[in-house]
Amino acid sequence: MGDPILPDMWSLLSVSSLLSVDMMEELHSLDPRRQELLEARFTGMGVAKGSVQNESSNQSVGSLSDKEPETPEKKPSDQRTRKRKGEQQDKGSARSHKISDYFEFASGSCPALSPVARVLPPLVRSSSQHSNPPMAVRTTFRSVTWRLTLRSAERCLTFDILQLDTFQLLHHILTSDLTLDKLMALENNKTSDLEKKEGRIDDLLRANCDLRRQIDEQQKALERYKERLNKCVTMSKKLLIEKSKQEKRACRDKSMQDRLRLGHFTTVRHGASFNEQWTDGYAFQNLIKQQERINSQREDIERQRKLLGKRKPSPSGTTSFSASSIVEEQKRSISSGLLILTLLFLTQNLPFLLFLERLSLAEYHEQEEIFKLRLGYLKKEEAEIQAELERLERVRNLHIRELKRIHNEDNSTFKDHPTLNDRYLLLYLLGRGGFSEVYKAFDLTEQRYVAVKIHQLNKNWRDEKKENYHKHACREYRIHKELDHPRIVKLYDYFSLDTDSFCTVLEFCEGNDLDFYLKQHKLMSEKEGRSIIMQIVNALKYLNEIRPPIIHYDLKPGNILLVNGTACGEIKITDFGLSKIMDDDSYNSVDGMELTSQGAGTYWYLPPECFVVGKEPPKISNKVDVWSVGVIFYQSLYGRKPFGHNQSQQDILQENTILKAKEVQFPPKPVVTPEAKAFIRRCLAYRKEERIDVRQLAQDSFLMPHIRKALATGTGAGPLSSGSTPSTSNTYNSSASN
Repeated sequence: MGDPILPDMWSLLSVSSLLSVDMMEELHSLDPRRQELLEARFTGMGVAKGSVQNESSNQSVGSLSDKEPETPEKKPSDQRTRKRKGEQQDKGSARSHKISDYFEFASGSCPALSPVARVLPPLVRSSSQHSNPPMAVRTTFRSVTWRLTLRSAERCLTFDILQLDTFQLLHHILTSDLTLDKLMALENNKTSDLEKKEGRIDDLLRANCDLRRQIDEQQKALERYKERLNKCVTMSKKLLIEKSKQEKRACRDKSMQDRLRLGHFTTVRHGASFNEQWTDGYAFQNLIKQQERINSQREDIERQRKLLGKRKPSPSGTTSFSASSIVEEQKRSISSGLLILTLLFLTQNLPFLLFLERLSLAEYHEQEEIFKLRLGYLKKEEAEIQAELERLERVRNLHIRELKRIHNEDNSTFKDHPTLNDRYLLLYLLGRGGFSEVYKAFDLTEQRYVAVKIHQLNKNWRDEKKENYHKHACREYRIHKELDHPRIVKLYDYFSLDTDSFCTVLEFCEGNDLDFYLKQHKLMSEKEGRSIIMQIVNALKYLNEIRPPIIHYDLKPGNILLVNGTACGEIKITDFGLSKIMDDDSYNSVDGMELTSQGAGTYWYLPPECFVVGKEPPKISNKVDVWSVGVIFYQSLYGRKPFGHNQSQQDILQENTILKAKEVQFPPKPVVTPEAKAFIRRCLAYRKEERIDVRQLAQDSFLMPHIRKALATGTGAGPLSSGSTPSTSNTYNSSASN
């Protein structure tokens, strides 16, 4: 590969093949000790005499040179001498060389053979300080030295050839078929890829910096928006509180004015106790006076008509009365001790007595017509007074309700517009129950009006009772939270205030409940009642389609909210405090589920099976709600409850009113269609086996307008007939029992 030593090596290789035999013979003629040292030097291994001929022919020089040389064996001596220094040799003998002298290198002494001189033995390069041997010895030694030099050159040449083969093999392995152009192209591609990657990295770094800058800007903007939002919320709270205070002042001013006009409560002492008694205002007093005046005028007219009837002329034209008959009548009055009244009567009826004889038939009919007109006018005026009285009674009910609300609000702990749970701003009290208060509030997070129901436990209750009440409320919350239907009030949130109070957040409805509406208007039309019942049944159908199904158990007018306050709008069902979950563990499709809370609920709206007392609790199903629907519909149409109307719950329980309610009776007025009566009968079937369930109730033809129209026109019939015939009722009863 361009090494200047290689031509010399090849020439030496040809010479070494000729002199190898002679060199071995000359080598054996040397001193055995020197021969052994020379072999150890050039072969890299220490062998005994004659070991060269026993070497394996396939052993390479490299493998032999890798072995460490063995130390020549030292012959034991019989004579004990000093270990570190031997005895002095004879002065006439030649001085022996050290072993290191044979391994000295004098590469600079033979410049022509410098590449090979490093393998020459030290005999060729002995120093001048040694004594000169004889000529014959020097000639012989020179010949041997040359041969040894050739031998060493041969061995070094073999090693260099092996190195050359290894280098060629490595060169063949490492070299490829790529040309310089390809290598340059690859290098250029690599450079361009590297530049692209570096450019991409720079772009990503710049984008990262831009994104970080945008994030910082967005964070700053978010902080600004949060600050603005907090300011808006603070301002909204301020405005809402101010508006609420103005409304409270207006309500109190109006209540003070209505106190004089409609009446007020006064405290009256009865023995050792004080009771509140209602006193009517001047509006009712004026109406009462007008009513008394009308009654007095009516009595006067009736008295005059009675006298006129006695003066009615006979067919012959003579009068039927005479002055003597009147005098006799007055004498009988005097004899009975009514002299003063008689004188008054004579004084008041003097005009009639003066013209008593002159009354003709025409005059009689004329006077009779006047009396009829006067009575008709008084009747009309009395009707107006009665209508005004009913209107004032409705206004008075509102006034009484407002007075109670104001009184409860003034005594409430939450009257000063607190913000509950850092979210709900209480505005004013809507109503108060036994253990709860309902406030109209504003949700500062969702920006909407809500109804917050605050449950306050009695501090004197035992911990066990408090825990049961709280457990009951949590159960209601869990049931109500999962419901999502347009005819059911939504429950938004639930949280605790302290150990004795907690809150539920409900959907807010502007209107009143159905109970208040019926107290104000007594009743409603059949169309309005049917619309309300259709919406209630739609909600009940949803409650029975979800899993697990739910029985409301406390359906009544007080738990039906009128969204806009009228009977012709939407309704929503609320209050799931007594609801029953019909899960697989407690509900049987045949018998129903056990009533574990017997005695709870509103008795007027519960079916007879809820009042059965026995060894085991009664079984109930969704037919409990069907009975309640029938009672609500009956009360909406007739203005009274079908069973126990004027009774208290205690009287209903003691007299077993509901257990005796085996058949519903309908008053003659107001007029109700037979279809509506049949629907009520199906809902109020005494035996629960004969009563329809919620699924059948939702498919009733009375609640389905298209089927009702088809039945009215006679063009078709629906699957369920709403007529009042016994066959229709029997069909429902048989299907329910199946």
